[in-house]
Amino acid sequence: MRYVVAIAEEKSFTRAAQRCFVVQSSLSHQIKALEHELGVALFARNSRRVELTSAGETFLAQARASLDAAERAIAEAAAASGQIRGTLTVGVIPTVTAIDIPAALGRFHRAHPAVRIRLRSGGSHEFIAAINAGDMDAAILGLPDGAPPKGVSTRVLARERLVAIVAADHPLAGRRRLRLAELADETFVDFPEGTPGRIPSDLAFHAAGVHRDVAFEAMSTDLILDLVRQGLVVTLLSPAVIPSGSNDLRTIPVSAGPIRAEYLAWSDFNPTPAATAFLNDLAPR
Repeated sequence: MRYVVAIAEEKSFTRAAQRCFVVQSSLSHQIKALEHELGVALFARNSRRVELTSAGETFLAQARASLDAAERAIAEAAAASGQIRGTLTVGVIPTVTAIDIPAALGRFHRAHPAVRIRLRSGGSHEFIAAINAGDMDAAILGLPDGAPPKGVSTRVLARERLVAIVAADHPLAGRRRLRLAELADETFVDFPEGTPGRIPSDLAFHAAGVHRDVAFEAMSTDLILDLVRQGLVVTLLSPAVIPSGSNDLRTIPVSAGPIRAEYLAWSDFNPTPAATAFLNDLAPR
């Protein structure tokens, strides 16, 4: 079953064999024997890539469930004797500031060296869906304050008020504080509309009755800051996203500016021993 999963994910017998640490001929022989036993082809092979057949898709879903169940059984048995092992899948947004992720993961790994950690980068909505689907154990999300995600358990890790970020030579760079109304004539760069990184700012401007012009959208904070450096736009972000020693950007506090919260999210439905240990380590109740 592990071979089937590896081939399906790698879309290559060669890469799957490397991933499983076996020679390709042995892996191919095992798959052919399985297909013969089942009486159906699991993979459609061509010179460019390997694709699952409809029977293969059905088998893959059950294979993953069986492997997950086997790993869970081993982890539970180990936990009964005081050992934490298994796989921990954690999602982290690129703009997390509440926790030093490398330090937290390093601390957890030293305490539980038998746990394999899978770290994923992405967006808050993507992580919520993954937790609900059982594909992720926990995630750190960034959302508007007072709007915790639905369908998952959460704990607030931090709240912060976003600041205006402008180029060092921008006319507003010397200001000590701004009001949202004073930004009405500026051109903005922000995350795409409707995304968790954008919503706090949109809500704040709407509450203040101020229209703003978001002419640029980007998913990367690095790209957002690069556009600001060019003097083309301004933005509202956490001051923590500015690299240390950066002299070409200025941060300005904004009265009644947007507030962003970072949440630790997880599913209370039958968490694994590794997930429980991670949650207790990261944010003790």
